[in-house]
Amino acid sequence: MLNKPTLSVAETTRILEAARAEAVKNNWAVTIVVADDGGHPLGLLRLDGCAPISSYIATEKARTAALGRRESKQYEDVINGGRTAFLSVPVLAGMLEGGVPIVVDGQVVGAVGVSGVKSPEDAQVARAGAQSVAN
Repeated sequence: MLNKPTLSVAETTRILEAARAEAVKNNWAVTIVVADDGGHPLGLLRLDGCAPISSYIATEKARTAALGRRESKQYEDVINGGRTAFLSVPVLAGMLEGGVPIVVDGQVVGAVGVSGVKSPEDAQVARAGAQSVAN
């Protein structure tokens, strides 16, 4: 039987706080979502002034990064490169930059999705969260 680390409430809180600190430092109103390795949301934080739609977008970015085991930007790049048929992939709806997997001991244990500012900035905030527990 295989064993792998999983995200607890403590790690989820640490990730949200690290991502929030990065967003606040840059004065960015975003929504941050932490998902488990199956793409199920474990925590969501929508900062003051962030549009409500960002909650849905951030959740889907996190789900996409968790299920795909890679940054959501890679899917966006494939689509922008002309492979538009990729838009029909089932389950993955957040194929935009801003979803980052969380890797612990070589295993993807979840992902962080961020929405609310420009895509590279979303990814910057997501990486800050993911790196707070990754090794």
